[in-house]
Amino acid sequence: MKSRKVNKIVEEVTKNIINRSKLNRLKYLQKLNAAKDLNIRRDLLSCGNIAHSVAGCSSSEKKEIISGEKPNIAIVSAYNDMLSAHKPYENYPSLIKNVIQKNNGTCQFAGGVPAMCDGITQGQAGMELSLFSRDVIAQATAIALSHNVFDGAIMLGICDKIVPGLLMGCLSFGHLPVIFIPAGPMTTGINNSEKKSARENYVNKKISKSELLEVESKAYHSPGTCTFYGTANTNQLLLEFMGLMLPGAAFINPNNKLRTLFSEWASKRIVEISSSKEKNTCIGEIIDEKSIVNAMIGLLASGGSTNLTIHLVAIAKFAGITINWEDFNKLSKVIPILASVYPNGKADINEFHNAGGTSFLIKELSENGLLHNINTINKNGFKEYLEKPTENKDKIKFNKLSFSSKNNQILRTLKDPFSSEGGIVLMQGNIGKGIVKVSSVEKKYWKIKAPALVFNNQTEFYNAYKDGALHKDCVVVVRGQGPKSNGMPELHSLSPTLSVLQNLGYKIALITDGRMSGASGSVLSIVHIYPEAAENGLISQIKDSDIIEIDVNTKTINVKKNKNRLVKNYISPEEYKNGYGRELFRNNRAQVTNSENGAISIG
Repeated sequence: MKSRKVNKIVEEVTKNIINRSKLNRLKYLQKLNAAKDLNIRRDLLSCGNIAHSVAGCSSSEKKEIISGEKPNIAIVSAYNDMLSAHKPYENYPSLIKNVIQKNNGTCQFAGGVPAMCDGITQGQAGMELSLFSRDVIAQATAIALSHNVFDGAIMLGICDKIVPGLLMGCLSFGHLPVIFIPAGPMTTGINNSEKKSARENYVNKKISKSELLEVESKAYHSPGTCTFYGTANTNQLLLEFMGLMLPGAAFINPNNKLRTLFSEWASKRIVEISSSKEKNTCIGEIIDEKSIVNAMIGLLASGGSTNLTIHLVAIAKFAGITINWEDFNKLSKVIPILASVYPNGKADINEFHNAGGTSFLIKELSENGLLHNINTINKNGFKEYLEKPTENKDKIKFNKLSFSSKNNQILRTLKDPFSSEGGIVLMQGNIGKGIVKVSSVEKKYWKIKAPALVFNNQTEFYNAYKDGALHKDCVVVVRGQGPKSNGMPELHSLSPTLSVLQNLGYKIALITDGRMSGASGSVLSIVHIYPEAAENGLISQIKDSDIIEIDVNTKTINVKKNKNRLVKNYISPEEYKNGYGRELFRNNRAQVTNSENGAISIG
């Protein structure tokens, strides 16, 4: 693979992570190797254990699994038919099992994990379960793999918390080889700009709710992942950057011949790496410090979801690796933005893929010393991740990429990037630490000094807008939305209203201890603020009319407040604690770490 010497900053960040993680990573690898030594010791299983594990199988499957002569593969799936992204998985288990049986393996459906959609729960009480669902998925994955009868595993999952949760669960079984199989994005519906415009028109009462629903239904119209570049599609891109998905597999539409070929190839490949002595193919070894850095770089170069600044921290921790927001910040200085996909541009994920997609990004970054050459689940290593896959006579063929200037509104080379620095920036000041996704915000909006308007929930914000109280220059502060307070819901439904105000010519920005999602819009939004309000961070003490100054150029967020003000401890409202299942997550809220530490409530 053609590559240059790794960039100094990339190398420095990687070394810092290795040194910082040395003890925990060593402990993790020791556990992994101990589990390898026992894998699979069927002599440790009692006759009752074995009989239970195969009781539901056919007589031929029983014989093969009991003999232990073939690798037995687990399938863990997030299938449900309410989420468009996961609907295609309905028939995957039978396809996968078929292929595995034909390729000298056995296969069992080990378990399903919950999968909720942030798009459905936006602005609803259910969104307060969303972030914690990641940790539940990690636990459910561990339960699915707990029976000590598997030599390898296939993961079926795509969306926001689902891939991080599956990864965290798999890393607890780091001795197993694991492959992620995607289902692909839905075909293009309406233009994303048209969808954004319709939402703003609805806020402005220019169209009715039924007219808005008609537009939304054209955007979200069929099985497959949503076509904007949000958290779900960022997850898929990063799985390729980490080598846990076959090269070029992420963004092929469902019901496409190439999609089927990739699923068949992954099913064959998991048998190979589960039955052979190939080195470094178990997930705990593939996910190392270099692969985590690659994921961080992929996030920055693509202008991906802010959610991954939380999820990657959590994923890394479960592999014994410690990363922090300063690592993202340092990398951002040398990683340019090479992609422009909605909401950062006009193109959708299908146009991104057709223009060269993930393969182009990996090629451009690798050949310029901005990515590590890592171990992958692919037999031919990382080099095929630099090429574009096509279908040719029922086979996958990899072709060398050639850049065309006609694609420069979607993808660009290092010589002519959309921005010389990465799409996510760490902000710091007396308010605390926070994250901003600058890839979707025009530079003229990067700086603001304006009075605060403070809200304790989204309803208060919407009521103020209806009353005309937001029609002025202001910094909107929505507090009490952090992980300890109410599970850190996404506040993406605020975006259309904020955009309307900005389009009217007002200087506007948002500060919150909640999340905004990968679909964050064009308004300057500082998210994941901590210390959060529930920890009595300064965000809990900001009052209306306090002057807040935000400057992305200097990466600062500060508030000027009355020093003599009486300070009261922030108390989360009772409504955050009960109803809609929220009472089941009291322990999660009580023990969750802060957002820079991954907002982890387990382990």
